[in-house]
Amino acid sequence: MPSMLLHVLCLLLLVSPSLSQDDAPLGVPQQIQLEKDFSAQRLSVRWHCDHGSVFDIEIYRTEFMDIVFNETVELGAGRKAGACYWNWSSAVPLECTSHSVRIRSRDRLRVSDWSGLQTTEGNDMPDNTEAQMYPQDRVVLAGSNTTFCCILGEGQVLQEIRYKTAVLQEARVSRRSYVVTQTLQPPSNYSGTNVFCVAENISTLGNGAVIFVGYPPGDEDLTCETQDLVSAVCQWREGRSTHLAGRRGTRYTLNGRNCKISAGARLCSWKQWEGNWTLIAKNPLGIKELSDSAPLSHRVYPVAPRSVKVLVRSARNATLQWSWLYPGYETFPLTCQVNVASNGVAVTHNYSGAGLSLVSLENLWPYETYRVRVRCGAQNSFWKWGDWSKEISFQTKMDRPETPDMWIWMGSDNSGLVLWKPLSQRERHGELVGYEVGQGSASGGGTQSVGVPAGQHSTALSLQDNSSQPFVTLLARNAEWASDSSRLMVPKYWADVDVTGSEISSREGGFDVSWLASANASHGYVVEWFDTSCGQYCSVDWLKVPEGTTSARIESSDLLAGVRYTISVYGLSDDPPQLLDRRHGYLEEMVPAEPVPSLEASQYESSVSLYWQEAPLRSQRGFVRGYNIYLANVSKYTLLANITDPSVRNYTIKKLGLGTYKFTVRAYTSAGEDGGSTVSIKLEPYSDLLLFEMLVSLAAMSGFLILVTALCYRKRQWVKKAFYPEIPEPKLPGQWSTSQATLDVKPSPHSVVHIVENPQWDSSKEGLVPVSEEDEDVDDSASESADTDSDEPGLLRYYNQVVGDGGQALRLPADSSSSSVGSADTDVTYTGIQTSPCTLEAPAPLETQAAGGYRPQVHATQHPQQQQQPEQQEQRADDQPEAADPSPASFGGYKPQCTWRPHSPDGNCSVGSPTSVNSSQFLIPDVSSEDSRNAGSSTSWIPSFLSGKP
Repeated sequence: MPSMLLHVLCLLLLVSPSLSQDDAPLGVPQQIQLEKDFSAQRLSVRWHCDHGSVFDIEIYRTEFMDIVFNETVELGAGRKAGACYWNWSSAVPLECTSHSVRIRSRDRLRVSDWSGLQTTEGNDMPDNTEAQMYPQDRVVLAGSNTTFCCILGEGQVLQEIRYKTAVLQEARVSRRSYVVTQTLQPPSNYSGTNVFCVAENISTLGNGAVIFVGYPPGDEDLTCETQDLVSAVCQWREGRSTHLAGRRGTRYTLNGRNCKISAGARLCSWKQWEGNWTLIAKNPLGIKELSDSAPLSHRVYPVAPRSVKVLVRSARNATLQWSWLYPGYETFPLTCQVNVASNGVAVTHNYSGAGLSLVSLENLWPYETYRVRVRCGAQNSFWKWGDWSKEISFQTKMDRPETPDMWIWMGSDNSGLVLWKPLSQRERHGELVGYEVGQGSASGGGTQSVGVPAGQHSTALSLQDNSSQPFVTLLARNAEWASDSSRLMVPKYWADVDVTGSEISSREGGFDVSWLASANASHGYVVEWFDTSCGQYCSVDWLKVPEGTTSARIESSDLLAGVRYTISVYGLSDDPPQLLDRRHGYLEEMVPAEPVPSLEASQYESSVSLYWQEAPLRSQRGFVRGYNIYLANVSKYTLLANITDPSVRNYTIKKLGLGTYKFTVRAYTSAGEDGGSTVSIKLEPYSDLLLFEMLVSLAAMSGFLILVTALCYRKRQWVKKAFYPEIPEPKLPGQWSTSQATLDVKPSPHSVVHIVENPQWDSSKEGLVPVSEEDEDVDDSASESADTDSDEPGLLRYYNQVVGDGGQALRLPADSSSSSVGSADTDVTYTGIQTSPCTLEAPAPLETQAAGGYRPQVHATQHPQQQQQPEQQEQRADDQPEAADPSPASFGGYKPQCTWRPHSPDGNCSVGSPTSVNSSQFLIPDVSSEDSRNAGSSTSWIPSFLSGKP
């Protein structure tokens, strides 16, 4: 128990001092000092502190007492005892305005009182009346933000602040100071970016500042090498541009020694090789460190050989020599390249050896100009090729020319061309002076040679006898040597008509030719091609193919589109070349250049035949696949036919109507149609058909006329009776004169004839007696003397006669007309009194017929009822009381006025009346009567004609 009390007492003694210490107030920071770093815009604060490490710090802009910082900071353990310090970086330049600082201590929840304000003055104090701009010549990182401060002069008013040409929005921090902030600044040029502060009523731009915006160093790839095998040259590659120059540019040190950079070259030289190298690059925005290490033999970069020259040269070889600048190369293992160029072609040869300085060039072309240069590198641990030496030139000597490539093209059986390809500069082996062409025969007789100038590559060949196996030789000569002779047997002439040539297609600007191998081609093959339309002397090209190869590709810049080429394959041997195959082809087919020539059109009946000629081969420009025939309308072409056989050059269009037609014929190739030839033709009624129709018409008409003539001849009696009846002469009772004269009568006082219904017969008077045509059989002379109208067949003729008791008519004297009334010479002819159409019924027998009165122009034919009952009529005639008197029946059937009614006809009925004329011709009867007679006649002759009766 006493021990427990002792422990409690000790604990209280230990705790009581600490409680008393926590209750004591914290000390206020004392001796506050402020230091400014304008370049870094940093404010350093120092004060005296007894204990504690946590403080509350407040910073104000003094003039307006705007608080810009208020935070609790904890100082690090590295502070000195009794002294505290802290740094604050200001976004606003410290020169802009005055700043005040106060501090208090903090321990958990306890704080001390604030210290007094400690102020550092800015450049906007009243005693500094000049305008100012901050920061000046600051270097900042690209993409950062920068705040600028403008201090106006006393009495000035701010107008604007510009960054380059952009106007920024300002903020006021004191009576004379204004600040602006530019964000995300882009890199400036080497002279920096200008910022201006412009005051009102000031003509100049006012005060300004320059800011440099850039990047830290970005150099890389440090490498060190040697050329003299002793010293070192280190170089590196500059990375991204820092946009900083001058005193703000990058500074370099190599292994602690400054490197002077000149004209942008990034390299440093050192007299001795050290093996390890460190490069430090530094500018105001940062530092970059590079390193490299290597032994000297691994970094040899040889210098260029000197004094390169040709020691010995021949037609095909040369010896080349050079020297070195540094003695160390005489024993150093090297690999060298010798570049030999000629005629635009360069070839590189490699040589190796210790201290290499002499090489031999082989396989050169004779009489060729070469350009040579040399460079070398380390043979062991190769680093890089050294520099090229200066280029030198030399020429090899002359040699024998190459054997010319010869071919013989035959244009006929006994003539052709000897052709050879020109020798190139490399094949001539010297200045070419000409060619020598020889012609001989295998049967002997020697060779005849002629010289040909160097610029000529063909000569004419003429054979007297092609059966003696002639041959041709050719050699070339330069100024010193002659080539080996080329010998070729003259081939047989093969015309295109003798060889069936197939088509060959082009591919990628050339022709791929293949053929079957021939056992006779012991010396290979020749592929020959030329323009098919060239004529007698062609520009021939050829290609020689070695034995065992059965294909070749023809490519030449001379091949043209739209030109047909004849490609032939010959087999070569000791005998004359043999033709193995022949083809025709186009490098590129085109549409024909000209329309089809000589287009003509001809008509045959209703068809049109078109004819044309084949276009010239040169103008075809492709294989003609056929022809298209068009009917040319005003606005379009109508395709009539497509002729797919190019050998057919005619076409017939059938069944065309009369009119004008235009036809167009177009030849076509695989590339398309030509422009077309047009011909126009007008279809007329064709003469053959017209003649045929005329002949058919004439034959039909002749047959019809023959048939009608035969029928008419057979029915001649009926025809004569029907169409040309005989006109009978009147039969008169008594002795009438044969020559009738006009009856002279005394006209009535009123020149009319009074028709009496009940006339009294006076036998002393003359009467008219009708004479039937059927009973008239007088001769032709009597008929002609009668003054009658022969154009009216079937009419009755009336003649005056005296009806006496004896039934004979008295003839009037010939001069009866002179005894007529002299007061008026009037000839009276009585027209027939026709039956009225209203009295068609059978009249009752007249009792006054026997009186013998004048009844003119009564129809001779009987009434139909009377014709049907002839016996009744005869019976009635016998029953008449005065049968002995003259009656119409007694005058050949003449019964005048047999159909008259006792009284005069009505006004609607037509009654004949006499007319006074100077002729004896009687008037035409009534039309209705004549029409009725004609109708009856026209309907009665057909059965009679068909029955065959006259």
